[in-house]
Amino acid sequence: MAKDFSTMEHSSPVGRDTIHTVSAPSRRQWLQGGVAAFLSPLAVQSGAVTALLATAGCATKVEPLSGGMASAATKLGFKPVAISTQDTVTVPEGYTATPIAAWGEPVGMAGGQPAFRWDGSNSAAEQALQLGMHHDGIHFFPLKGSERGLLVMNHEYTDDGLLHVGGMADWSAEKVAKSQAAHGVSVIEVARQADGSWQMVRPSRFARRITASTACAVSGPAAGHPMLQTALDPSGLRVLGTLNNCGSGLTPWGTYLTCEENFIGYFRAPNRPDAHQRRWGMRPGEGFGYRWAEFDARFDAVDHPNEVNRFGWVVEIDPMDPSSTPVKRTALGRAAHEGATVAMTKDGRAVVYMGEDARFEYIYKFVSRDRMQPGGAKANAALLDQGTLYVARFDADGTGRWLPLRHGQGPLTAANGFADAGAVMVKTRQASDLLGGTQMDRPEWTAVDPQGFVYCTLTNNNQRGQAGRAGIDAANPRGDNTMGNIIRWKEDGDFDGERFQWTHFVLAGDPANGRAEAKGNVKGDAFACPDGLWVDARGLMWIQTDMHVREMGKGDLAKLGHNAMLCADPTSGEVRRFLTGPAGCEITGATGTADGRTMFINIQHPGEPPDDRSEPGAVRAISNWPDQRPDGRPRSATLVIRRIDGGLIGS
Repeated sequence: MAKDFSTMEHSSPVGRDTIHTVSAPSRRQWLQGGVAAFLSPLAVQSGAVTALLATAGCATKVEPLSGGMASAATKLGFKPVAISTQDTVTVPEGYTATPIAAWGEPVGMAGGQPAFRWDGSNSAAEQALQLGMHHDGIHFFPLKGSERGLLVMNHEYTDDGLLHVGGMADWSAEKVAKSQAAHGVSVIEVARQADGSWQMVRPSRFARRITASTACAVSGPAAGHPMLQTALDPSGLRVLGTLNNCGSGLTPWGTYLTCEENFIGYFRAPNRPDAHQRRWGMRPGEGFGYRWAEFDARFDAVDHPNEVNRFGWVVEIDPMDPSSTPVKRTALGRAAHEGATVAMTKDGRAVVYMGEDARFEYIYKFVSRDRMQPGGAKANAALLDQGTLYVARFDADGTGRWLPLRHGQGPLTAANGFADAGAVMVKTRQASDLLGGTQMDRPEWTAVDPQGFVYCTLTNNNQRGQAGRAGIDAANPRGDNTMGNIIRWKEDGDFDGERFQWTHFVLAGDPANGRAEAKGNVKGDAFACPDGLWVDARGLMWIQTDMHVREMGKGDLAKLGHNAMLCADPTSGEVRRFLTGPAGCEITGATGTADGRTMFINIQHPGEPPDDRSEPGAVRAISNWPDQRPDGRPRSATLVIRRIDGGLIGS
């Protein structure tokens, strides 16, 4: 799990507070009228969407939520693994899990492939050519079917005690630059070898690093808005960098969506934050400890108060064009974004489902105004700039409504602080407060299954019902919710519908717990704190957990061991533990090849210490994965998961 930001407060009617734990996967799936298929971005660019969907063989009957689900056979076909407390990865019998693409490996850009140095002495310039720290969301973009492709992955944050020689001692502009270079996104090329294993391809013409100092364009309603204008960028149209990149998403036109999550703590706060800054968690004298403001004036919110408004967006990247500029899509709203799942309406419009990973925050969806066009990324370069953003309200009778964030409608007027549509997008949280969206227990990853059900993980919330906090409700039925749950809903009609029916897919927990609220109703292997979520092409649901290292082995979580990845059959509700991770890690990010025979996931921050010490020796005492060197540093890395017999993963 990433740094715990639970001490950050939000100023709001219920006294929300920001929390972190990063998250995980993305769903590599687009849906059109309830039909799911894996689509090659290259095929999408050639305009073959309709043909691919027609041949996917998934046009099954969709029944109402209350009547169960129609589904192809998705029964689980592996023997579950046991709970583990070992510093290793375990997978079922007959499977292999091999780490590749660890932090510090060169990404493969021509002319620059510096090797990782175990003493932390790589320079900022070298780190800008290497995979960043703390891998998160990930997606596979095929170049040659299921044999060769691009992996695009997020790097959420850095542990500066591991990143630098001497940690944060002798703090300098060079260390700030290196920390910024270890954030962002990596694009690497990978290929299957003759023996079935996978390796990075270096050099690669697609290889790329996007960091916290890469120039990004701004588009949509908030582009050029006065709240985004700064002394360094009076236009409000060009932001340096993307950071705290957590969950991710994939578009049918072949682009990658990376989500800026907990951005607020990178900034030096004023002594008296204003109401807007407080609502976004800014408190005097507190942050995440990056100290960037000491050598990069942009991150001083005292002198540059608008810079913080330039983060918290979903950023679109074209991995097939290394020269393309990442674009911050402000029509999708500003939030501590955790993920972005794209579905398609029957008439070809894009719908993006998003969670915001913070206590008492909201679930959103965006519906594009225009239809997707043939021609790939370039033909759809503005598709996510025009449309309607909605916040979810879950009612006690099992129905729900999507409340539109439209300027001038309802309370979203100038009199309430929303001068225009751009202001609504910058102040998405305040707008959702006024509209009455349901305050959720840390909504994180979303996913859509082949029958058109939409899912969202709610990781936990141990403050629900406390004084000054929102109480339990139908959608969030647990006080002191240490275990989390997964909620699901079905739109009335198409994905652009403004009403839906909802239920709980599962209340996570362990039957052995003493507290009723912590027992859950899991059919199969116990788990807690669901975070990453991915529904594969056959309809199997992959659930990744993110218990914080300070809580592992204690209280309700006492018997659950390390974080894990589980697989669920959405039809029966059966859950089996598929993988356990090394000590101190979070399991996050999931994607796979179209043939279903290779899965890629990420192991993030192995060795994270309970007290946030990050000196190499202290962290090695917890985990030294994956290299196990006596002088090593634990490193986030991508896992390649295969069946030894070459069969389908999970079956």
